[in-house]
Amino acid sequence: MVFSSLVFIYIFLVVTLILYFFAARSIQQKNVVLLIMSLFFYAWGEPKWIILMLISTAVEYFGAIIVEQYKEENKAIAKAALGVSVFVALLFLFIFKYFDFFSFNFSQIFGTNLRVLGLTLPIGISFYTFQTITYIVDVYRGKAEVQRSYFRLLLYVSMFPQLIAGPIVKYVDVEKQLTNRTYNGRKAGEGVYRFLIGLTKKAIFANIAGEIASQFLDGDLAELSVVGAWIGILSYTFQIYFDFSAYSDMAIGLGKIFGFDYPENFNYPYIAKSISDFWKRWHISLTTFFREYLYIPLGGNRKHHILNLLIVWTFTGFWHGASWNFILWGLYFYVLIVLERLFLGNFLERIPAVFGHIYTLLMVVIGWVFFYFDDMSRLKSFFWIMFGINGNPFLGVTDKSVFVNHIPFFILALIAVTPVSQLIKKYFIKLAEKSKSTGLICDASLIVSAIFLWFIDTAALVGSTYNPFLYFRF
Repeated sequence: MVFSSLVFIYIFLVVTLILYFFAARSIQQKNVVLLIMSLFFYAWGEPKWIILMLISTAVEYFGAIIVEQYKEENKAIAKAALGVSVFVALLFLFIFKYFDFFSFNFSQIFGTNLRVLGLTLPIGISFYTFQTITYIVDVYRGKAEVQRSYFRLLLYVSMFPQLIAGPIVKYVDVEKQLTNRTYNGRKAGEGVYRFLIGLTKKAIFANIAGEIASQFLDGDLAELSVVGAWIGILSYTFQIYFDFSAYSDMAIGLGKIFGFDYPENFNYPYIAKSISDFWKRWHISLTTFFREYLYIPLGGNRKHHILNLLIVWTFTGFWHGASWNFILWGLYFYVLIVLERLFLGNFLERIPAVFGHIYTLLMVVIGWVFFYFDDMSRLKSFFWIMFGINGNPFLGVTDKSVFVNHIPFFILALIAVTPVSQLIKKYFIKLAEKSKSTGLICDASLIVSAIFLWFIDTAALVGSTYNPFLYFRF
């Protein structure tokens, strides 16, 4: 089940809201409703893998209790419990996501015939594995209190708004909200509006961009033109931003409806002035995880920071998928980050900001080529086409017509990736603060715009084919 489906919006979500706000009275009852509906939400797609999530949560649950009990009186036992718990969590992730990759490549290199398991990747395993790790590590560090209720910890891990594709919510971010949270009409209204913004990004912007991208990127590359290659990868640049930020918006909006405050995951990354700035704005929760739970423990900036960065960016790429293109993608950004730390960053600060924006966007677009093509031969061919090296035509027969037909979309997409909407929002907030009457007008405008978004999103979903979120596969 995906957020951008009529089944989720008009059946699952409606039933959940009725049970949560009308049937459940106490916070404990509301938690039970959320837990049951979250497990049902996960089981809708892959019921057999619920057991894996239950076991993974149980390992961290008992491990954290041991850590809490011995971290003062016997640190060796506490460290052992921490190490075993993290190892088991990562072992599950390795078996399901990476075992076949290593087995296949080992056989290719050494001429052996190792068995591949052929397991399907459990949805959301990369996200909930990292969340369970943040829990037990923060208990060991003293940043979080141990959770004595297994079911409450399971609720944190399995909560459906952020279970499938993030953001990666650290336990300390919602620790207190699991037992004491507030919800009111205004907060729920903000959540609904945020959800609709995300739904619009997905149902309209991401899906249209994806259709354009697939026309150019999925066909016979021998017939692809230079211009077509750039139209295709620029469309994918829009698609992946709107797709993933849409899910984050919907997750944050749903969280607000149920009284939870999830951290922001995107901050207009395509307006960044450097690659370092880009990664402070893109998938913020993942960047934060690797910084706090890998980079800093390795030594951070204190020692061997270049090596630490190499390790972090290799794992960042590999986290996205068991394929060489993702490793190359991570290493590509590692090189750019190191260059900025050594000398390029100072240069970018001295030149006019517009050149920093152009440089960053160009590097990011090139990076998405690594991300898109998991076939190394197609990846190489596409790069040659982009830069006119292998003799493909400069302009294809249909390039101009496709671009012209989608000019309104590209203009709207360009506006949507900038903070224009935030500036409008701030304007209306200031306007609403002036008087009660203007405040009522602004509230009415928001309601009308929400109804409009709901209408066009529903129409788009009715007329679209199944199109899951890109990050479901991670």
